Amino acid sequence: MIENQSIYLALSVALFIIGAAGAICRRNAIVVFMCIEIMLAGVSIAFVTFSTANHSLDGIFMVIFVMAVAAAEAAVGLAIFLLMYRKQGSIDLDKFNLLKW
Repeated sequence: MIENQSIYLALSVALFIIGAAGAICRRNAIVVFMCIEIMLAGVSIAFVTFSTANHSLDGIFMVIFVMAVAAAEAAVGLAIFLLMYRKQGSIDLDKFNLLKW
């Protein structure tokens, strides 16, 4: 049982690192958005693994919460990307600077 948990945790860490590297290195907003979703998937796998190890349902409830946050993020994020494309003509994050004066 311990060996299976370590495999799932290694998968979780790998997904999180791949997502973090993609979010840092890429400039396309859609790719960054997908990398954040990959990071959330890695965190969800870790929650389920720890929940199974502790024989509790707390991790499962956290995964449901993470899924709800991801759904809200998808709705708001895609709306923002649509507005970015309408205003700038692209969704390149380097070209989009709302916080500059």
